[in-house]
Amino acid sequence: MITAAREQVLERGEGLSEKQVLEVLRLDDDQMPGLLALAHEVRMRWCGPEVEVEGIVSVKTGGCPEDCHFCSQSGRFPTPVRSAWLDIPGLVKAAEETAATGATEFCIVAAVRGPDARLLSQVRDGINAIRESGNDIQIACSLGMLTQEQVDELVEMGVHRYNHNLETARSHFPNVVTTHSWEERWDTLRMVREAGMEVCSGGIVGMGETDEQRAEFAVQLAELDPHEVPMNFLIPQPGTPYESYEVIEGKDALRTVAAFRLALPRTMLRFAGGRELTLGDLGAEQGMLGGVNAIIVGNYLTNLGRPASQDLEMLSGLKMPIKALSETL
Repeated sequence: MITAAREQVLERGEGLSEKQVLEVLRLDDDQMPGLLALAHEVRMRWCGPEVEVEGIVSVKTGGCPEDCHFCSQSGRFPTPVRSAWLDIPGLVKAAEETAATGATEFCIVAAVRGPDARLLSQVRDGINAIRESGNDIQIACSLGMLTQEQVDELVEMGVHRYNHNLETARSHFPNVVTTHSWEERWDTLRMVREAGMEVCSGGIVGMGETDEQRAEFAVQLAELDPHEVPMNFLIPQPGTPYESYEVIEGKDALRTVAAFRLALPRTMLRFAGGRELTLGDLGAEQGMLGGVNAIIVGNYLTNLGRPASQDLEMLSGLKMPIKALSETL
């Protein structure tokens, strides 16, 4: 399988099929070094050595009406998270702190089904305030499902990338979310692409899906052809239906990352939530040498991450330049 993938993906730049991804996911542990090495070669050839660093902040936390079973921000579950809004000065400060780490991307996130007029107004005011402060960091948004009018409004605001995760394979999605469909998410992403924004869509590994469904998900993302795919690993959140789920083993997480790289050779693959719990420091380095070429630094929405300085030191030790800011750093 590794030999075939080398010729198909590394030499020709063609992503693996669903059947081939499944073969990769079922490789024995003794083939992991070769698999990770190939995934790194593919990343270097088709994406280059640069790493994109991103920070995220929640402008509206908790109280979401949807029932995503992994999420502590759902208002349907008895989780410790309470609804809260971040004011404009707080948003500007978060953007400044993100830029100070060397990040080139700042993502504004809200726990909602989709944005209402109040939320879009706050996002607009926040973006204007960030620009007026002299911060030219690129701004992305993740505000749930959109209408065409809302897509157009975000484009007019200058949002260059939109995140809306498909979360998991289409066949597994009804086990994860019941208050909206996988197709509704897909429709939002289609409108985002057609409007000219970059598409960011990934998911969470370890939500009870089978190997077959992980392979299915990889090729569905390849069909979407997103600019970026965030790779999250389930953090069992107290009060959610998944609170008793076991954390995925590090070797399985790395195998999945490598498989997704071979399915998506030209796509930005970003380490996101749960990597600290699943992989630890050594595993994070292995992932960066196993197909990953982007990373979220600092804290996540409702979970602590590693200090940004640790990740920047890791990238420096691996001699991986930060996209657009390597000279400054």
